Parts: sequence; C-alpha cells; structure tokens
Amino acid sequence: MRWAAGIEYAGSRYRGWQKHTHIDSVQARVEAALSRIANHPVAVMASGRTDAGVHARMQVVHFDSEAARLPDAWRMGANTHLPSDIAVQWVMPVAAEFHARYSASARRYRYVILNRPTRSALWAERAWWFARPLGAARMHAAAQCLLGEHDFSAFRAAECQSPTPMRRLSGIAVARSRDFLYVDVEGNAFLHHMVRNIVGSLVRIGQGSAPVEWMAELLAGRDRTRAGATANAEGLYLLGATYPDYPDIVSPCTPDLA
Repeated sequence: MRWAAGIEYAGSRYRGWQKHTHIDSVQARVEAALSRIANHPVAVMASGRTDAGVHARMQVVHFDSEAARLPDAWRMGANTHLPSDIAVQWVMPVAAEFHARYSASARRYRYVILNRPTRSALWAERAWWFARPLGAARMHAAAQCLLGEHDFSAFRAAECQSPTPMRRLSGIAVARSRDFLYVDVEGNAFLHHMVRNIVGSLVRIGQGSAPVEWMAELLAGRDRTRAGATANAEGLYLLGATYPDYPDIVSPCTPDLA
C-alpha cells in the first residue's frame, strides 16, 4: 500500500534532506522512524531536496508498506521516534500511481530576512539577519521580470546537476512585516541554490547597490558570476508542493512564521 505524509522540520542540525552514508540527514531520520513502526525497512521519496540548514513547513513524501497500520498509528508512532526538530504532520493512503516528486506540478518556497540593526537570539537559525535597511518595494519590482519560463543560469549553482537551466516561475513576491522581509516564490521546479541566489541579488537591489533593472540584466546575461552572493541557508523554507490530480493532499499556503 502506498502512503503520503507531510513532514515539517528545522534543518539547522542536518546536512540537508537527502540521505548519504555517514551524514545525518532528515530523510535518514524519517526512514528510520517509519521503519520501526512498519517492522521492515521503509524508503521515502520526497517532493524535492533541501540543502543543509534549510527548513520545511511541509515536505510531502510517499512510501510503500505492507504493514497494517492506521494513518494515526504511522503519524504518532513515527513522531515518537523522531527528534524534536522533525515532525510528521499527517499521513494518508494514496493511489499506487502517486509520486511525491513527479506528481507535483509546482513547489513553493519562502525566504525570511530579519532586517533590523540588532541580531536576534530567537531567530539565529531561522532567518537571515541583514542589518542594513532594505527596500521591499524595490525588491518586489525587480523580481517581477523572473515570472514565466526562462533560462535561470544566472542563479544556478556551479554544482547543479540539472540537465537544463530552464524553469518556470508562476509567482514571486517580496513583502515586509515589521522587521521581517518575506520573499515568496512558486515554480514548477528549482535549480540548485536558485532561490537563495535570487534572494542574494534582490538584497543588493534592496539596499540600493544596484538598480531595479539589474535583475532583468542578470537574467538575460545568464552569467552566475555577475549576480549577487548566495543568501544564507537558514532563511529558506520549503512551504509545500501542489498536486492537481490529488486534491486531498493540501500543503499550507503560508508558513506559521513571524
């Protein structure tokens, strides 16, 4: 039987989602917990990878098991064996054709910037602290050129393994709420470090080091060396994925953040 689950985690202590030998990862922790409940090895497939230090409001996964368990038994049992910074939010049966990655039509991310002169003790590993003032309106205006399908080579990490730099963004917005700036991005898929590289360039515009038009120039130039620095990992959150053929799988539209 195939199951889908929603996983929330703080990625600060882990080397990312994906399991690697001798490296502590979120995937390894989740698989170990589910395997104990199933009484057999369980492998999970996620909607997408997250890098070291990146968080998830809702990472959708699927797994197969012949164990006779109710959804609440999977959820509560797994949480018993998971550390406090990883939590299964829900588990539900799905069709055998469902695939957490390939059935998703879009993924949503939020990048959180704490924009004030003084650092925060509470948000030290949950947001990128940027002390100099940032203009959210300038950043939002600059980001709108990224909408649609483009070659995002200017915002692609050198180690990215995707066969193509083409991606489609269906939404991007920058907004301020008191001391916080939120950069919300939705797209069909993302290149390695793509969101963090976009944010790093938008911050240069927000602090006045580059004009609003610079973002469009970067996109057209497709040269990563001209773009801004990669924003810190701790500010990035995977909000969820969209599954149009599976309406019962609903990810949060916004994170429960500041």
